[in-house]
Parts: sequence; C-alpha cells; structure tokens
Amino acid sequence: MSAPAPPLLERLARVVGPGRLLTADSDLAPFLTDHREIYHGRAFAVAQPDTAGQVAELLAVCNAHRIGVVPQGGNTGYCGGATPDDSGAQLVISLARLNRIRAVDALNDSLIGEAGCLLADVQRAAQAAQRFFPLSLGSEGSCQIGGNLSTNAGGVHVLRYGMMRDLVLGLEVALADGRLLSSLTRLRKDNTGYDIKSLFLGAEGTLGIITAASLKLFARIRATATAFAAVRDPGAAVELLARLREASGERVSSFELIPRIAVELTTRHIPGVRDPLDAAHAWYVLCELTSARAADPCDAMLTECLEPALEEGLVEDAVVVRNERERSALWKLRETIPEAQRRDGASLKHDISVPVAAIPAFIERAGQWVRDHVPEGRLVSYGHVGDGNLHFNINQASTTDRTAFLARGETVKRAIHDLVREFDGSISAEHGIGRLKVAELERYAPPVELELMRAVKHAFDPNGILNPGKVLREQR
Repeated sequence: MSAPAPPLLERLARVVGPGRLLTADSDLAPFLTDHREIYHGRAFAVAQPDTAGQVAELLAVCNAHRIGVVPQGGNTGYCGGATPDDSGAQLVISLARLNRIRAVDALNDSLIGEAGCLLADVQRAAQAAQRFFPLSLGSEGSCQIGGNLSTNAGGVHVLRYGMMRDLVLGLEVALADGRLLSSLTRLRKDNTGYDIKSLFLGAEGTLGIITAASLKLFARIRATATAFAAVRDPGAAVELLARLREASGERVSSFELIPRIAVELTTRHIPGVRDPLDAAHAWYVLCELTSARAADPCDAMLTECLEPALEEGLVEDAVVVRNERERSALWKLRETIPEAQRRDGASLKHDISVPVAAIPAFIERAGQWVRDHVPEGRLVSYGHVGDGNLHFNINQASTTDRTAFLARGETVKRAIHDLVREFDGSISAEHGIGRLKVAELERYAPPVELELMRAVKHAFDPNGILNPGKVLREQR
C-alpha cells in the first residue's frame, strides 16, 4: 500500500488541527526508531491529537481506507511495539498531547489520567492528594501511562502491588472503526459480564488505542526501610525473601537481585554511582519495606531479619540506609543497570520469568550454558526476584567483535527460551511481544491460545489496521 493521496492527508489534518499532522522528514524522524535502535521504520505522517475524540476520528478515517495505524507513547519499549514498518504507508498516532489528569478522587483512592500522561506526573498527582501510585520504572520520567497500560508494565513493586493490569479500574479506548468505548468506572466491584477492559491491557495497541484510564491509588507511604545486602548465592536471596515476608507480612514492596558485574558496570559507566559495600561479593539484593503507618518499625523489622541471616552466612554483608539520599543512591545503582549495559557494549537481552522458587536452579543451568557456549559474552542476570522476573542478559566482552557477537542472538535466544519453557516460565515477563517476539509467541504459546487471540484480533480489528504485525503476525 502506498501513502495516501493529498485529499486524504488534508482530511487527516483537519481532524487534528493546524500543525498537528507532521509530514516533513525532519519532523517524522524522532518517531521512526525504537528505544533500543533495533527497528527503523517509515511513516507517511505522524498525527498529534489532543482529545480522545480526535483519536477515534483518525481511526475511523484510517479504517475506511485500510491504513495501518501505529500508536506511540513515550517510545521507551524494548520490543519495537511502537515503531512503524518500512512501507511508508502507516500513520503514527502520538498520544503525547493527551496528557491531562482529568480527576483525582482521594476518598475513592482513584485517579483518571489520559494516555499521554508521564508516569512521573501520575505519581506526583497521587502524591499531591496524599496518595500513592505504585507503578515505578527506571523510565518513569519519559514513559507514558498509555504505553504502561498497553504493555502491562511491571517494575519494582509488582511483588506487593501487582502488574499494571492490577492497578486499573476502567478504560477509555478508541476502537478500530472509530467508536469510543468509554468505561472509566471507579468501581472495585462490577461483575456485569465479560471484563472487556482486560483485553486491551497488554495488547500493545492491536485491539484499540487506550486514550484514558481510571487507576487505583493507595495510602501514602509514611515509613520506609531499605537495605543493600550481599548474599551467598541466588538461593540465599530467595530464602531471605521468604524470611522477610514472614517477618513483615506484606510490607516487602521490592526485592531486587543484582550480580557483581552489574555493580561493576554501573560504577564504571554511571556518574555518581558507588559500590555500597567495602568488599566485592558475587550477588546482592536491594530490598525495601514500606508502610502507610508512620509508626511502623520497618527499620527494626529489616534489621531483625538481616542479623540472624548474617550470623548464619546467608547474608555476607549488608547496609541499611539512614536517609533518603542513601536510599536514592541505591536505587540509582539498580535503575541504571540497563544504561550501563548500553554504554559498555552490545547486549543480548532476555526478559523472562520463572517461579520464584526455581530462580536459583534456572540461573545455575542457564548460566552454565552461557559459560559453555558464549565464551565471548559476560552474563548480567538481574531483576525482580520477588516476582520471578529476571533480565537474563549477555554483554559482549571488550575483545569481541560487535557484529559477530550480535549474530549469535538467535542461537542464544533459542537455548534460553527453551530452558524457560522447561521451567514453566514466560519468554516475556514485562516487556511485551511487539515485533521482536512474534515468532517466539508462535513457538511457545499453546495452539488453542493463539487461535483465540487471532479470533479476538479479528473481532476487534477486522481490517487489521491497528499496529499491524505486532503481537500477532499480520494476516494477508
């Protein structure tokens, strides 16, 4: 399909208003490459609507003319889900101008925000109402709520608060045919038929374009205790997590596993990051307890759990932070691991999950495979061990040719993902499918599940205009 004729471009331009349909190459460029610079596409235009009605009207026009549409938020995804193909015949719809907080209801613990709101702005709006929105990502200053919803984002607080889909009460969605589904309910209990909204969460814009959401808020955090502990091995980390949860209940909000190489990469490449402990250790955990009660003795609970673990050798060393500056320094170390990896060189990335109890065995077996078969790489396995999610990455060694190293990607991916399946895990824990993992989904998903997914796609988008080729292979 070729780019639309001028009359159709003029019609699209009238929908969004003067200056909001970009067609110049220099204006289009920022929207055509994904965050990791794996995918580089082309588009005939980028539309910048500022209302849900405009989004719906754009879809109505595109559906009538069979024009593919690619919704784009903050463009911070890892799987190419917001990048157009190279045909030059697709329209990118940027949601950045839909950035209003429509309502905050502190008594109902809910907030209605538009898809283009930065995650950090939603967090601040909740804080201003003396409430807490728990989704927390390293990219929260640039990622948008619509993208978080469409990829069912995870982050560091899944252990306590769940994935993004667990934080949603209702949605407003522009459908492929131009209708607007407005279901911004603030209800916790609504058992009236199919839960339609859940289909859009994690669908990456292939079933509709989310324009706004009603989100759950929680009591403001008033007590926090954070520690950085060196542990004997991943098995010790899992045991420490169990002890912490037993000692403090649901106060454990984050529990991150970090290998020594990640500390070395961040201290080498990220200004201001320092090694929190005096001596080097093979593995660490960054753990945090939080409570809405200022009087809760979170520090005491954390210390009382760490002290016997230190005596038993489960924990080899630990530091409990004394102030917010020290806490921020620890989280900066954790959150800049991906950036440090990028600065260090090429990386083969795997966003996987396995049952929490299986994490030590998986790391041992998968790590041994890497050592045996990828000697030119260095394993960087870290992540949200509290919910079973590991970012199982392999960085190129400094003496390795980048092109040759990246050429190993398919072989490595197949071995790691096959092992993930053996452990009853997932090949995509929190980053989604996008373009990157379409074939992987076809390989590992049960045939019946794929059949149902294709049926849902056809029912919601019979002409296949919504984010073609993402999640499911484009049907021709």
